[in-house]
Amino acid sequence: MADETQANDLSAMPVEAVLKELNVDANKGLSHSEAEERLSTYGPNALPEEKTNLLAKILKHFIGPIAFMIEAAALVSLILGNWGDFFIIFGLLLFNAGLELYQDSKASNALAALKNSLAPQASALRDGVVKTVEAATLVPGDIVKIKLGGIVPADLRLIDGDYASIDQAALTGESLPVNKQVGDVAYSGSVVKQGEMSAVVIATGTKTFFGRTAQLVAGAGAVSQAQKAMFQIGNFLIVVAVVLAMIMVAVQVYTDIVISDTWGLSDALNILQFVLVLLVASIPVAMPAVFSITMALGALALSKEKAIVSRLSSIDEMAGADILCSDKTGTLTKNILTLGDPIPVGNATTEEIILAGALASRTEDADAIDTAVVSALSDRSKLGAYKVGEFVPFDPVSKRTQADVAGPDGRRFLVSKGAPHAIVELSKADKTVTDTIDQRVAELGAKGYRALAVARSDDGGASWVLLGVLPMFDPPRDDSKATIENVRAKGVEVKMITGDDTAIAKETARQLGLGANILPAADVFPPDMDPDNVPGPIAKQILHADGFARVFPEHKYAIVKTFQKNGHLVAMTGDGVNDAPALKQADCGIAVSGATDAARGAAALILTAPGLSVIQNAIDEARQIFGRITSYTVYRVALTMDIMFLVVLSTIFLGFQPLTPIMIVMMSLLDDVPIMTVAYDNTSVSETPIRWRMPKLLTVSAVLGFVSIVQSFGLLLMGMEVLSEPARWAGLGLTDHAHLQSMMFLQLVAGGHLLMLVSRKENWFMTKPYPAPPLIIAIVLTQLIAVLMCGFGVLVPQISWKLIGLVWIYLIAWLFVIGLVRIAIDHVIENRSARRAMSIEVMNARLNG
Repeated sequence: MADETQANDLSAMPVEAVLKELNVDANKGLSHSEAEERLSTYGPNALPEEKTNLLAKILKHFIGPIAFMIEAAALVSLILGNWGDFFIIFGLLLFNAGLELYQDSKASNALAALKNSLAPQASALRDGVVKTVEAATLVPGDIVKIKLGGIVPADLRLIDGDYASIDQAALTGESLPVNKQVGDVAYSGSVVKQGEMSAVVIATGTKTFFGRTAQLVAGAGAVSQAQKAMFQIGNFLIVVAVVLAMIMVAVQVYTDIVISDTWGLSDALNILQFVLVLLVASIPVAMPAVFSITMALGALALSKEKAIVSRLSSIDEMAGADILCSDKTGTLTKNILTLGDPIPVGNATTEEIILAGALASRTEDADAIDTAVVSALSDRSKLGAYKVGEFVPFDPVSKRTQADVAGPDGRRFLVSKGAPHAIVELSKADKTVTDTIDQRVAELGAKGYRALAVARSDDGGASWVLLGVLPMFDPPRDDSKATIENVRAKGVEVKMITGDDTAIAKETARQLGLGANILPAADVFPPDMDPDNVPGPIAKQILHADGFARVFPEHKYAIVKTFQKNGHLVAMTGDGVNDAPALKQADCGIAVSGATDAARGAAALILTAPGLSVIQNAIDEARQIFGRITSYTVYRVALTMDIMFLVVLSTIFLGFQPLTPIMIVMMSLLDDVPIMTVAYDNTSVSETPIRWRMPKLLTVSAVLGFVSIVQSFGLLLMGMEVLSEPARWAGLGLTDHAHLQSMMFLQLVAGGHLLMLVSRKENWFMTKPYPAPPLIIAIVLTQLIAVLMCGFGVLVPQISWKLIGLVWIYLIAWLFVIGLVRIAIDHVIENRSARRAMSIEVMNARLNG
């Protein structure tokens, strides 16, 4: 029993052979010393604790391109003595790191919840005496007792007792409790609903079915698309900024040393100071904060849609998801066993069949089947006229229930309900009736319906009359089909994954229009397959399937990972322990309403209302949030290029620095801090999944940045022309380089925010949806501050109001030019993408043909 293979052998071999293999007497159990020895050999029956260094967890959030850039900005501010900038930048750094650390702690809750799901104590037979022991001390070979309401403490083989009804839905996804008899396996973490039995422990800790699920959870996890995007954007901006800064330094040093021969320490310090300040302005200090705040506000909006976000990065994953793997029970269906139209035999009426079935059911501590039958009565008060005497509950041997009933007139009779073949046999029905019932039950089974037969005896059980058959099913939710159609219209394919039988899955899929290609997991996945490395032929089956039945946790995990490896972003719904590995591995794991702690801990999105309609709303909201983030990213990259190229190229080729260090710092603050209100902006909902298409994003940013550079140089050259003929343009008040620097400062601050109006949408910037009031207010206030600074000479040289007005006229004219360029570049990119997609389709068609 030292490994998982042996545990599998113990679950298959005869009970007597199991006891012999484990060297234990079923009547005495293990001795105390033997239990201690095995505990040292196999380890505790618990999930392993992973010790994590808190300092290491904290420090990892200060590593990465954007983090390094922010840290460099803080260091530069500290060196230059700009304490205000230093505290703002350092505060943003701490905010981002703290938020990421909090999200990491939320993600680790999945494993903790799994541990809490294990039974804390167990009844074990030690030295011939039943003792209550800590479940963590159980070892293979221990003889344990399980009973009503208890949690199965380890993987067990049942060795004695009539039967036990065990709810293992959280582990396997089966919608109803499973009846277990001697020889069957009971899985750790499942719950005993009925019965009492003795069992022998065959696997503990991570070797149990439950433990293997926990290991999958510990190993699962997908890298956030937002993290990848920030890494790529950070690298792009680092390369651009550093290369331009090095060029500027090289040219300045060459000019001072070779040409002017005036190089000195003061010159070196001046160059260093200017370059460092320029890098501060180029570093997107606010980018992580804008991402985080936008997602946090989006999470607040999602909570109003009955979806709680536990990992902020999941929002952009949901926006790009093109596959939704949905659990069946409780998500697509109501998770309420419901009676179909009864099938009468002879002269029995529908109401008589249901009433007889209800009288043969428990009304207190009722299971799902009893509840469904009793609920089908048109008038439950009718039961009050009948007095149930002796009640014989269902057991796996007779496969039926029976009740001794006194009717309203005092006459006594017996009713029984149960497996059709058992009731048909009880009633001694003739061959014609038997064949008819067998055929109807087979038809129901093919559709995934369960069937119960009902009979009545008026002579104390001497003879029975078969009344009819009660079909039972878990019906789809009222909104499921419409929601699936809406989600598909948004480019998201829905795949059903269930632990139920294939017939049930196919019928549910048929009713919901999901497709008929439902694959039983046993036919797809070999027993020894590594879920992390699915072979090509199996992956092909997964990709073309409409759904999966009889799945286990490792199957769900493998399905999700296969879709991811083939370029899909996967959202996954689930509610049980069995779903936890797949939920954590999915790009966006969604715990549905009523999910277990383990499922909620592994999920990134937790629904507080049942059904798929909540997910549809979450997709729309996520796509709006993603739109806000991408619009900011385009704006920030384009603005960085504008600032860097303007300063560097004008310094190199015109011998003029268009901005002073204090102007660069103020411009950085005026551009970045107010732009955080982009989190409140209005955006349209994309009809297709949207992702970080980095080539497109950087291309659009680069083109807008280039046009902005042309705009800035145009104004700079006009300003230098004015300076060259001061008498001609005396009325403008532009008389020296200091005035020219103030003019360029105003142009970059105002032009930057006007650029935001263009970057926020792909079509014409003056169409709906219009900018939200918070964004407009922030832009107006920022521009007012910049205008007042220039008009009254605060921190920058004063320029005339006439010149300020001309700068604004120039910028508004260019706003329309940039808007047209944005439409043109998006049109060109989309046309190229469409042609490329068409070429790939043609090539695939030729290869397949």
